[in-house]
Amino acid sequence: MLGVYNYTVILTYLGMLVSFFGISFAVGGDLRSALTCLMISGICDMFDGKIASTMVRTKAEKRFGIQIDSLSDLICFGVLPAMIVCQAASKNQWTLAISGFYLLCALIRLAWFNVDEEERQETTQQPRTVYLGLPITTVALLLPMLAGICGMAGWSLTWTAPALLLVMALAFLTPFPLKKPALLGKLGMLVCGAAGFLVLLVGVHP
Repeated sequence: MLGVYNYTVILTYLGMLVSFFGISFAVGGDLRSALTCLMISGICDMFDGKIASTMVRTKAEKRFGIQIDSLSDLICFGVLPAMIVCQAASKNQWTLAISGFYLLCALIRLAWFNVDEEERQETTQQPRTVYLGLPITTVALLLPMLAGICGMAGWSLTWTAPALLLVMALAFLTPFPLKKPALLGKLGMLVCGAAGFLVLLVGVHP
């Protein structure tokens, strides 16, 4: 069988499958389930790199990990959020244009990241400490939080959700330095994610 199937890629595969179900929920109009799938995929992505670092991998396995992670991210944090926003914010020309632009920026960022990461690993085995631009996985925290807050406040997602995608799309390609969160930072993000999930449950109806 072509590919890698050890435990270092299990969370990546799982996150992609969860996002596939999320896309089907979004198409069916079940935004709460789709947003929940987005958050679960975000949790999988948060820890897949840490798990992968516990195993001594061959060069081919490392390169496969870089590629499969970005391919999965494009589905999880590119296609899925774009589909959610298209469904939640009425499929007018502006929503479609912004969602398409968001997806394009996500694609460009991930392709650039793959090249940059392969070059970086050729010179050092130390883990990455700084990102350039906003990681696309951030959408797994911000979009569900926005949807929940808008639901509780009675605000429409028709303009707020596309506006969020537009800002994030530009931030994906803007080369500002952003420190990669350590374990404590990831735990803080999990706490924020748990709070966001509660807001989502209260604010977004199935």
